[in-house]
Amino acid sequence: MSFESLGLTPELLRAVADQGYADPTAVQAEAIPFVLEGRDVLAGAQTGTGKTAAFVLPILQRLAVTRPAVARPPIRCLILVPTRELAIQVEESVRTYGARRPVRSAVIYGGVGFDGQVRALRAGPEIVVATPGRLLDHVGQRTIDLARVEILVLDEADRMLDMGFIRDIRRILGLLPPRRQNLLFSATFSTEIRRLADGILVGPARVQVTPRNTTVELVRQVVHPVDRERKRELLSHLIRSGRIDQALVFTRTKHGANRLAEQLGRDGIAAAAIHGNRSQAQRVRALTDFKSGRVAILVATDIAARGIDIDALPHVVNFELPMVPEDYVHRIGRTARAGLDGDAVSLVCVDESKLLWQIEALLRTRLPVEIVDGFAPDRSIRPEPIRLRQGASGPSRQVTRPAAGQPQRPTGQPHRPTGQPHRPMGQPHRPMGKPPRPGRPNHGFVPGGRPAGRQNRPTGPVRPAGPARRHEADGRSIQTLPGERLARAGAPPTDDRHQR
Repeated sequence: MSFESLGLTPELLRAVADQGYADPTAVQAEAIPFVLEGRDVLAGAQTGTGKTAAFVLPILQRLAVTRPAVARPPIRCLILVPTRELAIQVEESVRTYGARRPVRSAVIYGGVGFDGQVRALRAGPEIVVATPGRLLDHVGQRTIDLARVEILVLDEADRMLDMGFIRDIRRILGLLPPRRQNLLFSATFSTEIRRLADGILVGPARVQVTPRNTTVELVRQVVHPVDRERKRELLSHLIRSGRIDQALVFTRTKHGANRLAEQLGRDGIAAAAIHGNRSQAQRVRALTDFKSGRVAILVATDIAARGIDIDALPHVVNFELPMVPEDYVHRIGRTARAGLDGDAVSLVCVDESKLLWQIEALLRTRLPVEIVDGFAPDRSIRPEPIRLRQGASGPSRQVTRPAAGQPQRPTGQPHRPTGQPHRPMGQPHRPMGKPPRPGRPNHGFVPGGRPAGRQNRPTGPVRPAGPARRHEADGRSIQTLPGERLARAGAPPTDDRHQR
């Protein structure tokens, strides 16, 4: 199949050819005709499969065909994304593919000045790419009007739910015309995403070009068991020995990213960290240095890495496994893009055996295990609870991996309804429901095997996943969208709302 067969205009076909593309990807071939027809679309594909062009190309054509004959048209298309990096990337695609027949666009995200964005909005863009938090800032300042939006795109919808944006999305939906075209693109089709789609989309065309939660076929995955205190030493060894050259390395926390980049620097390895506490200028500089080769290792958190588009990235390293197994799929999707192969290396200690088992259960496969000479793990070491640090100088929080879709909560801090007083120090907590099963003894770390022990299993009642009702400040009772509870306590901090 060729782009010509999809019904795109000659101007768009020339713009696509200018970028060196001859044939559409699977998601483009399936989604573009539906978008051109004006249908709502629910599309899922792995990162790097061309999702952005799958909605940008037909949107540009639809806007060009129905462009109003006015000097300053209203905002006609709103594209919501979770992070500033992805916002920049999508808006660049709008300008790239619209080069032959330009459509004015603007990009709105936090962490930078407000005035420049106000000027861009006053210029009359037809397409606005925005992160939810900063978009609502503009709504509050009355610098943006969404009353005539014709097309809404939710890109990386699964990540927006993970980052707690569902409440912001719900507020934004209330500002849009009820009659519009809705496009929801997501790297995974979780149950929560399907429920969200049911509340937004009308008779959608469904596109899924990869099986649910599967990884990119061209990624070679390997697990290196190692003691927790020797991870950095092993990573330096793999880099110095040439087994890893250019790599995107994932940590769980911002503090961990900073610390690892500094330690690698002391080992003589050029490394930079990128996360939500870095300014936009620092993030752009780190990414530019990495792409140019001046920096060999880019250490990032999951949120900061979302939307990073690096061609021909040879390696992704999980220095720490993610607490949510679906994030593993997002991480390794950074490599093996555009038909190239790539390697995903995971450094796994005894503390992470349960996380590894959950990832393998999601993928429905056992990951290959290789013990690096000189770094065999000490099987006498007992697992310890994984601790997530709040910051470089903040206290540690002991956390356990929650059930899928549930927010994380520090251990020892049970959920309390609003207004309920703290339990006095030393007063026993009365368990609700059946007591947890006693923990099993640890018999050592068996990579890829079922974790030995259940001491980290959270106890207490599980709230139902169905719709609930809450009250706004003005007394209105509003039914929440499925997944809205992800935005509450325990949701990871977002780059957008904390960097406005």
